[in-house]
Amino acid sequence: MAIQLICIDMDGTLLMNQHDIALVDQEAIEYALNQGVHVAITTGRVYNCARLYAKRIGLQTPIIASNGAFIGGVEDEVIYHNPLDLQDVHDFMTLTQEAGVLSYLTANFGIISTVELPETNIYKVLNQTLPESEKISLKVISSLEELSQYEQDILKGVCIGEDHSLLVELKEKLKKTHPHLEVVSSWNDNFEIMKKGSSKGEAVQHLANYLNISYDDVMCIGDSENDLSMLKVAGVSVAMGNATPEVKEQADYITADNQHGGVAQAIYHFIQ
Repeated sequence: MAIQLICIDMDGTLLMNQHDIALVDQEAIEYALNQGVHVAITTGRVYNCARLYAKRIGLQTPIIASNGAFIGGVEDEVIYHNPLDLQDVHDFMTLTQEAGVLSYLTANFGIISTVELPETNIYKVLNQTLPESEKISLKVISSLEELSQYEQDILKGVCIGEDHSLLVELKEKLKKTHPHLEVVSSWNDNFEIMKKGSSKGEAVQHLANYLNISYDDVMCIGDSENDLSMLKVAGVSVAMGNATPEVKEQADYITADNQHGGVAQAIYHFIQ
């Protein structure tokens, strides 16, 4: 086995808590690229956001975005696209709105919501640092009826809240009433929905097939529940030091945390 493809989660993995990439991790990625290894960002974030980071560190491998609902090249070519059905979107938004929790929808271009997102939202924070041409689009609609114009664009629904027990209740309810959806969490304050067939694991397999690489030669690095599916299909699975216990249990190797070069440690451990 020789690693030919590394799929790396963003938040809590490649990104430090300040949403920057550590220099030591950038250097390790450059080392892997120089060894002929493909490196792919594999994230729950929207494609346009992930592409910004990919370009900053010189990646050319297609990007897995929206938890696997979309795979796109760094120059906008579409490799895989699995949008949510509009009825499921309506059901998700209605359920979360009636529960009084924040929810929004993601598309390649950015975010669709029925209310203005809080200033602490990661996309709003990121937009403050970006030139106008690179800002993530944040569309606010006045009613759910307007969603029909985005029927082929909506890839993921996100629900965020501080009441963990309520989130768990809503998450489990959706799993029961909508078994045809993927329902996972990327952090302890959220859950996300995608269409079946949209998971990081399935997307990693799509990408490996696209690149003609055996799954045994794929290394995946992550920290949260939404990373479990890709760790299960990888030849080498790596959990960050800050990963959840469930993720660590799944991993072949546990590296340092995202504040201390965990990605770099894993790359140098497995890429000789």
